[in-house]
Amino acid sequence: MAKSLKLNSVALTGSKEDNHLWIKRTAARAHLRGAGFKDEDFTKPIITVVSPYSNALPCNNHFRVLADWIVAEVEKKGGVAFICNTPVVSDGETNGSIGMRYSLISRDWIADCVEIMHQAYFADAIISLGGCDKTVPGVVMPIARLNAVGVSLYGGTILPGKCPGRDVAWDAQTLMEAIGSYGAGIIDMEELHTIECHALPGSGSCGGMFTANTMSSAIEALGMALPGTCSSPAVSRDNVVTDEKQRQCSQVVDTVFNLLTNRLTARQIMTRKAFENAVTIMYALGGSTNGVLHLLALAHEAGVDLKIEDFNIIGDRVPLLANLKPHGKYHMSDLHDIGGLPIVQKELLTGGLLHGDCMTVTGKSLVENLAETPSLADLKQDVVRPLSNPLAQPGHHIIVMKGSLCPESALFKLSGKSFDKPFTGPCRVFDGEYKAYDAIMAGEIKPGDVLIIRYEGPKGSPGMPEMLSPGAALVGAGLGKTVALVTDGRFSGASHGIMIGHVTPEAYDGGPIALIEEGDTLTIDKSNRSININVAPDVLSERRSRWQPPAGPLPGLLGKYRRCVQSAHYGAVTC
Repeated sequence: MAKSLKLNSVALTGSKEDNHLWIKRTAARAHLRGAGFKDEDFTKPIITVVSPYSNALPCNNHFRVLADWIVAEVEKKGGVAFICNTPVVSDGETNGSIGMRYSLISRDWIADCVEIMHQAYFADAIISLGGCDKTVPGVVMPIARLNAVGVSLYGGTILPGKCPGRDVAWDAQTLMEAIGSYGAGIIDMEELHTIECHALPGSGSCGGMFTANTMSSAIEALGMALPGTCSSPAVSRDNVVTDEKQRQCSQVVDTVFNLLTNRLTARQIMTRKAFENAVTIMYALGGSTNGVLHLLALAHEAGVDLKIEDFNIIGDRVPLLANLKPHGKYHMSDLHDIGGLPIVQKELLTGGLLHGDCMTVTGKSLVENLAETPSLADLKQDVVRPLSNPLAQPGHHIIVMKGSLCPESALFKLSGKSFDKPFTGPCRVFDGEYKAYDAIMAGEIKPGDVLIIRYEGPKGSPGMPEMLSPGAALVGAGLGKTVALVTDGRFSGASHGIMIGHVTPEAYDGGPIALIEEGDTLTIDKSNRSININVAPDVLSERRSRWQPPAGPLPGLLGKYRRCVQSAHYGAVTC
């Protein structure tokens, strides 16, 4: 007799094999009939289809199409799909504004929304669509939290922007840095407008190895997405969802039914070894510092003991292989053209840097998934380097720093830069992002300065916004190699330069970053992995005695988040 796939949903619909439960669930079935259920539907498994759809942003504005395809495929397979819509916040659209406060908050809110819908309706499995930055981890966190049967599908990367008559490949990074170039007088308003109109040609998530593509790669590396799906474009050049993406919608439905049949749940896949694989991929690709935050949160949800210090351990053995923006030349769609993430995984597996025995949503191990994948040596391309000739040696990407500025931790993103000599400079101190951005655009920040932006942590802002606007303004103004930006906020995956973020304890909690004064000097020593304030301890103690936390409670969700959120050192989780 075939296994029933109604692992949980009998509790919603009842079963004729249990007369007491069948009678008890009469009212529920009546409501379901009002929603379109027929007699035969009460015996079918229920699949939660998570769709963070909005027409407000290119990352997710095609998700209604994808969700409808998935629903239709679930019905073909003999199931019933319940769509769970969630909020989605565009980092690109809210950067540099108060709206960015809601970005990281939305990650945990999305996870909670999915838990509510999945658990309230006793669904049997989850298919999650992820697109813009926080949706990619946000839709997988509840699968891990609930140890559910589930699979994630990435909505796809955006294609590079083209401009008629020019040989360019523009993206969100180009756009943000152009603002700084305009402020520095390097380009004029006409050129800025041209970039604005052509940088983002259609649907899909930002096209470099920025946060969304970092996390889509990490989710595939965890084993929670089908091989090769993390890099595919969302749409064609004429902005139509690709046939490949439609096939993937069908494939994830087949996958979730196989997972149900075999009772293969998330925590059987999301093991400690799987997280080590995901971190390894993040370093090999040159991924975003946000990946640290989100992988810590995912591990927390999965019950896996992953600590921020583990990122240094893994980073010290993994070279930077991918020649992808923001540190390199190419885009995610170029990686897809040569075979996608499996090409990178095969190279790392051959080099002994991945755990090949990890289970994946295919029902096969990683090594089995890669059995037919060609090696890098078989390909003529420059998107991914071999281990024998990496873009940068191990220890030259994201480094976890400590010191008198950051007794817990801070993240320094090198992206292949050497940065061998200590950097010491005078501090320009700003309580918040907006005044710092204005100072950059006004030409007040000079080479050699250390730009301190504080009270932008999870509690301080609250919401730990990205400092992409000031960071990109520095790079666009030609200061990316000579000015250090240090913050308790986050950075976009598109950020590069001398960028140090996630400083903990944050200023709102009275961390040392709150005690820095204008003109103090700060030393960044990559070799010793330290960031120190060059101020005598007794002076800092005296300043601490005078320090007062920012006054006043916050209303609504921002206030609730401030009360619940943990340090970025632990992934800024809320439960």
